[in-house]
Amino acid sequence: MTVMAKEREQWTGRVGFIFAAAGSAVGLGNIWRFPTAVGQNGGGAFVLTYLVIIFLIGIPVMIAELVVGRRTQRNVIGAFKVLVPGSVWVVIGVLGVAAGFIILSFYSVIAGWSVAYIFKFVAGHFYNISPGLVAREFEAMTSAPLQPLFWHGLFMAATIGVVLLGVARGIERWSKVLMPALVVLLVILAGRAITLEGAAEGIYWLLRPDFARLDLAIILGALGQVFFSLSLGMGAMLTYGSYLSRKEDIPGSAVYIALTDLAIAMLAALIIIPAVFAFGFDPQIGPPLIFITLPAVFSFMPLGWFFGILFFVLLSIAALTSAISLLEVVVAWFIDELGWRRPTASILAGLGIFLLGIPSSLSMGLWADVQVFGLTFLGLFDTMTTNFILPLGGLLLVLFVGWRWGTAKALGEIRQEGVAFTLGSVWAVLVRFVLPLALAYILVSSVIAAFTP
Repeated sequence: MTVMAKEREQWTGRVGFIFAAAGSAVGLGNIWRFPTAVGQNGGGAFVLTYLVIIFLIGIPVMIAELVVGRRTQRNVIGAFKVLVPGSVWVVIGVLGVAAGFIILSFYSVIAGWSVAYIFKFVAGHFYNISPGLVAREFEAMTSAPLQPLFWHGLFMAATIGVVLLGVARGIERWSKVLMPALVVLLVILAGRAITLEGAAEGIYWLLRPDFARLDLAIILGALGQVFFSLSLGMGAMLTYGSYLSRKEDIPGSAVYIALTDLAIAMLAALIIIPAVFAFGFDPQIGPPLIFITLPAVFSFMPLGWFFGILFFVLLSIAALTSAISLLEVVVAWFIDELGWRRPTASILAGLGIFLLGIPSSLSMGLWADVQVFGLTFLGLFDTMTTNFILPLGGLLLVLFVGWRWGTAKALGEIRQEGVAFTLGSVWAVLVRFVLPLALAYILVSSVIAAFTP
C-alpha cells in the first residue's frame, strides 16, 4: 500500500482540485434536472428544501467521502479494504462503482442529445418553430434506430479521451478550461433570460416558497437531487479525495464545491424558468422542459439561434465535467485493484458503459415498449440509482465513518497540517446521529413510495 500511495497521481494544487470536484458536481443535474425538479415541485418550496439539505446533509456527507479517500489514497473499493480489511464494509465501494457505471450509461445518452442539439441549432432546425414541431424533432431523433447511439458514443469517446490523459494532464487541466467557460456562458444566458418581458413573474415564482406545497415527495426529490448533483454516494468524491495532498482543507473545499454547485443550479434555473414564463409555457412540464419547451422559447427570442447554441454548448460542457468523474470512479478501481494501465482501463471501462447505455439509448425508440416495473430502461436506471443506490451508499458511508472507523480518526485526518475545522464537533454529531436517521428515513420512504400503487 505504501508504494502505491507514493506513486499515486495527485492534483497539482487546490484550485485544480476544486475546479475538478466542482466539475464533478456541476452537470446535467444542475442544468437539466434541477430546473425540471423546480418546475415539477412548485418553485420556491423545492429551492428552499434543496438549500437546507445541501447544508445539513450534502456537505457533511461530502466531507466524509473526501476524508476516507484522502486517508487511504485508494479507489472507492480499495479504500475500505485498507481501513477495514476483510470486512463487509467494502459493499459501500461496490455500490459506488455500480452507481458510477449505471449512472454514466444513461447520463451519456442524455448528454448525447445535448450535443446533437448544438448541431440542430447550427443547421437552423429550430428557427421560428412551435413546441409541437420541436417535440416531433426530438421524437424523431430519440426514436431513430442509430442516431441516438451515435451521439451516445460520441459523448462517451470525449469522456474517455479526457480520463485517459490522467488526473493532472487530463481531468484537472480540462476542468480548469471547462468550468470557467461554463460560468461565463451561464452568466450571459441568465442575463438575457431575466431581461425578457414577463420574466419577472418567473423569478418571483422561482424564489417565493409556497409552504402549502411542501410534502414528503418534495423532500425526497430534493434529497435525490442533492445526491445526484453533488456526486454523492457514487464514489466520485471519495475517488477525487484520494488524489488530495495532506495539506488540503477538506471542509473548506467541500463548502466551496457545494456553493459552486448551488450557484450554478440557481443560474440555470434563472435561465430557464423566467424564459419559460416570458413566453407563456408551462414550467411544470417535466423532462421535456429542456429538449422541447426551451428550443421553442429560443426560436421566438431575438438572436434565439445564437442563445440556443450557447445553451446546449453549456449543457454539453456541464455533462462532460460530471461524466469525467463518473468514469474515473471505475477506472481508478481497475488501476488500483487490478493493476491495469490507465489507457487500457479508460477504454475498456468506457466501452462497457457505452454498451450498458444501449438499452437507455433505444428506450424511446426501438425498445420503447419494453418496460420494467412500468419504466423504460432509462427511467429504471435513473430511479434505481437516484432513489435507492445513492441514498443507501450515503447511509452506509456515514454509519462507517461515524461508528466503525470513528469520527475521532476522521477529524484527526482532516486536521492534519494545521487545518482548523471549528465545526468539527458539530460535523461529528451530524455524522453519528442525525444523518443516519435522516437518510434511513428517506431511504425507507423511497422504497415504500416505489412499491405503493
